[in-house]
Amino acid sequence: MPIEVTPPKYITIINAIQQRIQDGTYAIGSTLPSESQLVQEFGVSRPTVVRAMEILRQQGWVDAQHGKGRTVRERPVTESRALPAHTTALLNATEVGDVTILNAGEVAAPPRAAAALRLPEGATVIARRRLMRVAGVGPVELSTVYVPTALAVDSDVAAPEPLTGGVLSHLADRAGITLDHVVERVSARIATAQEAKLLELPKRDALLTLLLTVCDSAALPLLAVDIVIPASRHELEDIFPLR
Repeated sequence: MPIEVTPPKYITIINAIQQRIQDGTYAIGSTLPSESQLVQEFGVSRPTVVRAMEILRQQGWVDAQHGKGRTVRERPVTESRALPAHTTALLNATEVGDVTILNAGEVAAPPRAAAALRLPEGATVIARRRLMRVAGVGPVELSTVYVPTALAVDSDVAAPEPLTGGVLSHLADRAGITLDHVVERVSARIATAQEAKLLELPKRDALLTLLLTVCDSAALPLLAVDIVIPASRHELEDIFPLR
């Protein structure tokens, strides 16, 4: 029996507003219903409406002007460009060869993953943690893939066996999802004791962290990949045209 997961209320509002903009119910330049009207329509609190509207503003769906309400924005056509080489490699990596599946199954979403997937902190997700090694170098990457439970129902993401085609292609085939774009956030921090042990690093060694959020064409997150790599074993380089 399929597992049904009810999305957070603010996600329901986002989905509804986006659908109405796309089908022309809310025309470009038109004013959206007031916060009070949306509170009444969706049966939610005002902070929930405000959160949904702020996400829509950040994603370029609406404009907000003090005293004038929120209006539907004409979304600019984004020029497509190739993913950076290191991002492509991280997302399309297979799980055969020097990859070890450390664990896979249901977990409570940690804050970083929950925020990326727009889920309540602690919501149940499928997590798939992997360690990659390179002969002669040692461990070079520790990554965890987080997939909403409903999306993973008909897949093998929770299975301990390696996925020969990679997680992205596996989900695209099994769940029938269409992947549109990736949001990449890069930061650095000190390794935790567990990370240092798994990656065979000195204590308090530096890590480069990448959070990749894979979205559909409506900018809704489908899965997140949280990656940590030893700064001493990687050098990321890409070439981008200036025009």
